[in-house]
Amino acid sequence: MYGLGTAVETKQVEGQIRQPVDLRSDTVTKPTDAMREAMASAEVGDDVYGEDPTVNRLEARAAEVFGREAALFVPTGSMGNQIAIRLHTQHGQEVICEARSHVLDWEMAMMAAFSGCQARAVAAERGILTWEHIKPAIGAKIYYRAQTGLICLENSHNMAGGTVTPVEVMREIWDGAKDARLPVHLDGARVFNAATALGVSVAELTEGFDTVMFCLSKGLGAPVGSMLVGSGEAIEQARMHRKALGGGMRQAGVLAAAGLIALEEMPAVLTADHANARMLAGTVARFKSAEIDLGAVQTNIVIFTLVGNGDAAAFVGRLKARGVLASATGPHAVRFVTHHDVTLRDCERAAGVVAEELEGLG
Repeated sequence: MYGLGTAVETKQVEGQIRQPVDLRSDTVTKPTDAMREAMASAEVGDDVYGEDPTVNRLEARAAEVFGREAALFVPTGSMGNQIAIRLHTQHGQEVICEARSHVLDWEMAMMAAFSGCQARAVAAERGILTWEHIKPAIGAKIYYRAQTGLICLENSHNMAGGTVTPVEVMREIWDGAKDARLPVHLDGARVFNAATALGVSVAELTEGFDTVMFCLSKGLGAPVGSMLVGSGEAIEQARMHRKALGGGMRQAGVLAAAGLIALEEMPAVLTADHANARMLAGTVARFKSAEIDLGAVQTNIVIFTLVGNGDAAAFVGRLKARGVLASATGPHAVRFVTHHDVTLRDCERAAGVVAEELEGLG
């Protein structure tokens, strides 16, 4: 790990404690007051028996929002993705995914360990796979060639800098996959960010996928949890795989209550996060010591590269010492992620620090 997960520290400024501006990830958000109140008063039951009324309401509402038959509450997005891969594949098959995708790089090789599949990684500019990328990667129908079992997309794309795949590109993939008789899964951890950037509903943006995973605990601000949506039959199977992975959470209504608030109230605030990210990206772009693709800053993620093989971990360390937390996502790459818990004023403060540090690199 380069700079992920660094400890949070506070700074003493003019006799007052100043909290750091935490831009490491949108996973660091704290529950809102409304979430805390809902959690405290949540009606609960044993979800493994299907008896937690708050979980049941969350699952029904998630299915409704995405225009699906059913949904499943899972502890993490990684679990949701891996359940979906298991649903759609057989041992010995391949999963087509983008070369920097989360299911490939950040989920502990679980598609191999849990589903017995290998990734067929396909590199795409800005992480946006098209049918032209995917079609040649589909395994030929010969007995000594591993067969393709699933196409997995990511929208928005984390390590490509929060880039968004447009609906028309998705439709071409859905049509091609249907003709090829292949299922398609979406890692939609930040799909509400993608939908906000495109000005469409999540139902429209995801309508052609067999399953969709989305996170409640990133931009939507819930403390824990993700959802997997799909057909009734798929979610019935998914429930068994969730149990196999240890995802039976019993009285999980205290978490689902926050998830309901996240689902209903928090998509509306994402535009502010996107604006803050663009402001930070614009600051970075002013300096010759960094390279950034401004066109790729479409949602709440900013990734840039320090020129001349600059040391990203050291740069992140200097930011931390000045009260700005960021991530080094490679030896020379730095990532900021905006979210509900950092205001415009916070981001302006961070931008000032970043500007001074980039200027110091020459």
